[in-house]
Amino acid sequence: MSSPTTAVEPEPPHALDTRPFSLRQRILLWLISWASYLAISLIGPTLRYSVSWEEPPAVPGSTYEKPVIYSFWHRATFASAWLWRKIGIAVMVSRSFDGEYIARTLERLGFVAVRGSSSRGGASALLGLKDQLEQGNLVVFTIDGPRGPKYVAKPGPVRLSRASAAPMAAFYIAHSDAWVLKTWDELMIPKPFSKALVRLSGKMLVPADAGDEQMAEYHRQLQAALERVTQFAEEHVAQVGSAEFPILGG
Repeated sequence: MSSPTTAVEPEPPHALDTRPFSLRQRILLWLISWASYLAISLIGPTLRYSVSWEEPPAVPGSTYEKPVIYSFWHRATFASAWLWRKIGIAVMVSRSFDGEYIARTLERLGFVAVRGSSSRGGASALLGLKDQLEQGNLVVFTIDGPRGPKYVAKPGPVRLSRASAAPMAAFYIAHSDAWVLKTWDELMIPKPFSKALVRLSGKMLVPADAGDEQMAEYHRQLQAALERVTQFAEEHVAQVGSAEFPILGG
């Protein structure tokens, strides 16, 4: 066990990366983050969302569901950012250049950006996310980020669940019509007025005394849950607006 003098202290969850950027990078960060924010703010209100779950009620943002550790695929970031804006959800964001503009965009939408990734600053970020959970806030991982491989879950949520006694769950948002970018994650930009189906998995709680074999099993369960909700949402998104999948607020 680390002594108090050697323990890693989490950075403030709202702090952006303080690395020096060139003038060109600073201009790009400003342009990309504002363009992303404006695109989400313009298209988001037109989307027709519906929510489905394996274990109701398990909707992110519901006060009676806090705290939960959610995971979703990086490609569903756009619709997720609009749906759960302005409720203080904490998101792990990488320390890369891409992570910097993502963090700036998310913070404009009311999220808390906790900096780190599986390769850089991961331990410190997990401490920051644990602190967010202890404050009663939801935590979300873009679980195959920051650069893939696509549809392969990383173990961060499993470690955080064991350390925090908070359950983990998965979700996915499918679209009836979207532009799919030629990026590593095939990021989806939903077309205005398209349908969006949110599917949430049941919750899984990792025991505090879980050993390596149990951790591997819960990691496998998380991967399976992500695959399950993805398949369900993609197969049923066309039915959004029906009696089975009513539109939110409709």
